[in-house]
Amino acid sequence: MNTKLTLTIEKTIIEKAKKYAKVNGRSLSDMVENYLKAITKEDNVVSVDLTPIV
Repeated sequence: MNTKLTLTIEKTIIEKAKKYAKVNGRSLSDMVENYLKAITKEDNVVSVDLTPIV
């Protein structure tokens, strides 16, 4: 299910992002959604095994 989201972003950034999306044949919404998926993906959590000394 898709839901609308309102963001406040600097106008020049939005303009550049729209141009980038158009050149790459994507929508800005698609780019934002994929970015949010990437940063919230559970596989991105880095687990570091610490030795007893640490």
